[in-house]
Amino acid sequence: MGKNTIELTDSNFDQEVLKCTKPVVVDFWASWCGPCQMIAPVIEEVAGEHPEWKVGKLDVDKSMSVAQRYGIRSIPTIAIFRDGKVFDTIIGFVPKEELIRRIERNI
Repeated sequence: MGKNTIELTDSNFDQEVLKCTKPVVVDFWASWCGPCQMIAPVIEEVAGEHPEWKVGKLDVDKSMSVAQRYGIRSIPTIAIFRDGKVFDTIIGFVPKEELIRRIERNI
């Protein structure tokens, strides 16, 4: 993980995301996924620029239970959580400006 993002897993997801009092942006990704690698630096930049949001990355190969719970079928999928609920999902690579706009619209 980068210095601004946290690693999410099946074991810490509920505590770090669902019980969090501030908005949480979750990047569902895998190491073999090209578009995931493309958006990774964008996610890291957004996390560094917006400390008011918690930003985490969940490797779908290592944490299949959470990925299945949220019906993740395509990656990268960015899910925006607030108060323990998903308010928006973004599938595939999007430019940084679009990502920030979608997050801000849903927090």
